[in-house]
Amino acid sequence: MVALAFLIPLGLMVQQTARDRAFTSAERQAAALAPALAITTDQDAIARALASTDAGARERVAVHLPTADGADAVVGTARAGAPAVSTAAGRADPPGRDSDSAPARSYTVRVTGGFALLQAVAVEGGRIAVVEVYVADGDLTRGVGTAWLVLSLVALALVAISVLVADRMGARIVASARRLAAAARSLGGGNLAVRVPVEGDRADGTPRELRDAANAFNAMADRVVHLLAAERELAADLSHRLRTPLTVLRLNAAGLGEGDAADATRHAVAQLEREVDQIIRSARRAPDDVPAVAVGCDAAEVIRERVGFWSALAEDEGRSWQLAGAEGAAPVPVQRGDLAAAVDALLGNVFRHTAVGTAFAVDVLATEAAVLVLVGDAGPGFADPVAALRRGGGQGGEGSTGLGLDIVRKLAEGTGGDLALGRSAVLGGAELCLRLRTHPDGGPPRAVRRRRGRS
Repeated sequence: MVALAFLIPLGLMVQQTARDRAFTSAERQAAALAPALAITTDQDAIARALASTDAGARERVAVHLPTADGADAVVGTARAGAPAVSTAAGRADPPGRDSDSAPARSYTVRVTGGFALLQAVAVEGGRIAVVEVYVADGDLTRGVGTAWLVLSLVALALVAISVLVADRMGARIVASARRLAAAARSLGGGNLAVRVPVEGDRADGTPRELRDAANAFNAMADRVVHLLAAERELAADLSHRLRTPLTVLRLNAAGLGEGDAADATRHAVAQLEREVDQIIRSARRAPDDVPAVAVGCDAAEVIRERVGFWSALAEDEGRSWQLAGAEGAAPVPVQRGDLAAAVDALLGNVFRHTAVGTAFAVDVLATEAAVLVLVGDAGPGFADPVAALRRGGGQGGEGSTGLGLDIVRKLAEGTGGDLALGRSAVLGGAELCLRLRTHPDGGPPRAVRRRRGRS
């Protein structure tokens, strides 16, 4: 825009300059004949004077000499008409001029192929002769095309240089923004060691706002690392505090003697100790030191094991139960321990929120894309299913943290599945449906063969 703002006025000025130059040259040529006309009005002498000039040699100059009979004798090649010559000599009024005004000294008229400059010159006897100089249209635009071309090239060069400079400056800014975006993606992907380099950015022309954003990002990353380290230490400390009551439970379980209940209690205490030890080790281990763990287990096998564990408590409380669909293999892309914890949370929810003696059922449905685990009971159901899934929103009284169903939901969402709450069509109470996806495309569930378990 700046180049155009200068280019157009300069081009117009060059065009006007060329026009003025052509008419100025014509005036000089007309003035060059004034001394000869002041000395003589002889046509032969005037003809020789015209021939001696460059314009006269090219037949571009003519002299209109007044005669005694009132007519004009023309020497040279004339192009202007008699009315225009009379106007220039002051014998007629030009358009727009009063008759009382002074005679014109010069007059320009349009003729074929250009303009004619008519210059009045006083000769002997007080008469007025008119010198006519022809100015072709080409003379008015001579050099204008070249000037426009040069100005256009200069403008294009300025624009190209400006674009190049702007591109380099923009590239530096974009490169800084891309580094910041790449670092943000890397941090979101789990790389806690990523930082945005800020040294030398000032010399590279990076805006202050991007440098401030880079410094803020680095400070945020440092804060995240610090918070995660503190969280790991806190989890390890809290888990370590469980060792004392676990030791007491283990000692008490050792004194229970023999029997199925005693063996189940000792097994549960031993498993709890292993889980606490695993939590402490995992919490104190840096994220980069976590070994790769093969993800995947047989959901049917895990569910049979956990239902068998809870069946002992069901017998003590007089609860009838049933398990269906867990005969065959049902592989799912989750760790065995995580799935076992999720099943325990679902079954524990039944024992915690229903009265003693309330029946429950566990069904396993396998499809081509998912494994569904349905846990239903004959209790009162959910008063508010949305609140029941809200993290920390449990209303189970003492011993309930409200985190169980939220943990199950997160496990399902980690596979692309979900956790749904509803009412059991068979038992009439609450029903929880855990869907673990095993394939991107869904499929109709297989038929479930229900069988009666121990009651």
